[in-house]
Amino acid sequence: MVGAMANNGRIRSASPVTNGSKDLTPNSAPASTTGSEYGPVEFTRDDVETLLNERIKYKSKFNYKERCENMMEYIKRLRLCIRWFQELELDYAFEQEKLKNALELNEKHCADMEVSLRNKEEELNMIIEELRKNFESVQMQLAREQTEKLAANDSLGKEKETRLAVEKAQAGLVEELGKTQGDLQTANQRIQSVNDMYKLLQEYNSSLQLYNSKLQGDLDEAHETIKRGEKERTAIVENIGNLKGQFSALQDQLAASKASQEDIMKQKGELVNEIASLKVELQQAKEDRDRHLVEVQTLQTEATKYNDFKDTITELETTCSSQSTQIRELQDRLVSSERRLQVSDLTTFEKINEFEDQKQSIIDLKSRVEEAELKLVEGEKLRKKLHNTILELKGNIRVFCRVRPLLPGESNSDEGKTISYPTSLEALGRGIDLMQNAQKHSFTFDKVFLPTASQQDVFIEISQLVQSALDGYKVCIFAYGQTGSGKTFTMMGRPGNLEEKGLIPRCLEQIFETRQSLRSQGWKYELQVSMLEIYNETIRDLLSTNKEAVRTDNGVSPQKHAIKHDASGNTHVAELTILDVKSSREVSFLLDHAARNRSVGKTQMNEQSSRSHFVFTLRISGVNESTEQQVQGVLNLIDLAGSERLSKSGSTGDRLKETQAINKSLSSLGDVIFALAKKEDHVPFRNSKLTYLLQPCLGGDSKTLMFVNIAPESSSTGESLCSLRFAARVNACEIGTPRRQTNIKPLENRLSLG
Repeated sequence: MVGAMANNGRIRSASPVTNGSKDLTPNSAPASTTGSEYGPVEFTRDDVETLLNERIKYKSKFNYKERCENMMEYIKRLRLCIRWFQELELDYAFEQEKLKNALELNEKHCADMEVSLRNKEEELNMIIEELRKNFESVQMQLAREQTEKLAANDSLGKEKETRLAVEKAQAGLVEELGKTQGDLQTANQRIQSVNDMYKLLQEYNSSLQLYNSKLQGDLDEAHETIKRGEKERTAIVENIGNLKGQFSALQDQLAASKASQEDIMKQKGELVNEIASLKVELQQAKEDRDRHLVEVQTLQTEATKYNDFKDTITELETTCSSQSTQIRELQDRLVSSERRLQVSDLTTFEKINEFEDQKQSIIDLKSRVEEAELKLVEGEKLRKKLHNTILELKGNIRVFCRVRPLLPGESNSDEGKTISYPTSLEALGRGIDLMQNAQKHSFTFDKVFLPTASQQDVFIEISQLVQSALDGYKVCIFAYGQTGSGKTFTMMGRPGNLEEKGLIPRCLEQIFETRQSLRSQGWKYELQVSMLEIYNETIRDLLSTNKEAVRTDNGVSPQKHAIKHDASGNTHVAELTILDVKSSREVSFLLDHAARNRSVGKTQMNEQSSRSHFVFTLRISGVNESTEQQVQGVLNLIDLAGSERLSKSGSTGDRLKETQAINKSLSSLGDVIFALAKKEDHVPFRNSKLTYLLQPCLGGDSKTLMFVNIAPESSSTGESLCSLRFAARVNACEIGTPRRQTNIKPLENRLSLG
């Protein structure tokens, strides 16, 4: 606060200090300080520091009066400074209160704006709902008018036949003929009005398509954002991998440097020991030389007396010279050893410096890795948020249409006449047209897969939905269509062919791979699997080791698998086998076991026809040890039995009973979808085991996707049209908003279906 006042740049007025210390000259203070004996003042930072650091000087040490006066003067100035600070603090408090009031007003205004926006959004939703209801009522009215038109045409034909058959009674029937013609004219007028209404509906439908294309554009933008986030995430992961590689390389270099340093230290020790031994040998050689010199001198003094010892003297001189040579060699070795010791000391110093540099580089790399991991965690959070937003924009029940390729023996010439794909920008990749009796039926779904689409292409479109199960959501994917349309191939694939693996094996591979990659972020997941089939309205446990419990002659399982739903929207199936799995290989083994136990049969329409509804459930429980976050997700993958006509399938006996049970359960599924589309108060989930088992997926808080599989041959046009109409009705359903499950329950409470 003092520093802020020191920068105001106000002019200081002089105020002398009586004790001769530094000047303390306060500036002009706010108006509230009037009445003080110094007048209005204002202090700068220098003034306050001068005042606090001031040392009072006295002329006489024992002049207490002077000391009291100076002290009183100093206290007055301190009080004046304190009073100025207090008033300045009051001014700041007043300004702060004003800012708080302004902030509260702005927040209230923002809240009012949000309320108004919500109200507008609700009004728009109500208007859209009314328009949908009006559109459905007009469609029903159009159907009635067409029926009346056909009836009028039939009556006209009957009248013409009667007129030709009874030519003798032509005069008596003239009036009746005129009446019939009047009715025909009235019907034509009604037909014209219906055609006008149909044109209006077409215009309204085109406006809805424009609005849908706009939503699709927004969705594409969100997809682009997701792709950018994925690219950034991939770049961060690659950067982390590079940093980890550099880190491991530096660690290897550090280990090599440590090893070389240890070798150098060992060499240094050996050199030191060698130098010490050389010094000892040199000292011993010097002592021997001195001793021999003394002996030579003694012998030389005695040589004059004893000439007989000349040979001995010569030998001693030779020995002395050889020892001198050895001494010089030892001195040279000592010098070279000292030089090697100096070189090793320099090398050791360089290695120590290099070790410190590498240690600092490792610390920097660790910090960069930590920053990159933090960015990766943030990117993962952003990806989850955008991913869930996209799925909510697309709707809770999404519909994908897949047209299987023609099989060997089927005619290829009818495909172009029966099924076509629009190429307009609005319907590209999402539309399909079906021709029946020279009448064109157009449908639009979230995605349409052509016969050339591979299993990998199909899986890419649902991979993000599968990721939601790991994020803590309930996910349900089921395949619907007539028998022989490719439902089981879509879900299970062809055994033994890696390129044609179905959605279930690919989903499991993705989940296990993602679980492994998320371990670096602190996530740990536990996975549980259950598999069942609904055969003739009876639930069978396909993982049961008791073969009698799986398959009986009359189709009735001795075990009672009751279905119960709890308050959280979870489904329990009593006495159902649930197994913990650790790898995709274990799940593949269980899938093969379940496929052997599943009910299949041969009909005139399909060589290997599924005679039951297959339900695969994967329960996912995850916990993050670093953030203490817990999630619980469920992935349901369902292969429904195919609908079929008795006249085409030729079913008899047990196959007839199976066909009737399949058609009944699919009919109950249609009733449930129709009730959901109409938003009726009562939805008949309990009409069949299939709909009651799927209740959380169809009417709860699950993310649901339906595959409608279509056969391309012209003989299946009627069934394909029924399937497409049912899929369009499913796509129009609105169920509960998906809810993420973050409350972990004990592992003993295992659920078979989320």
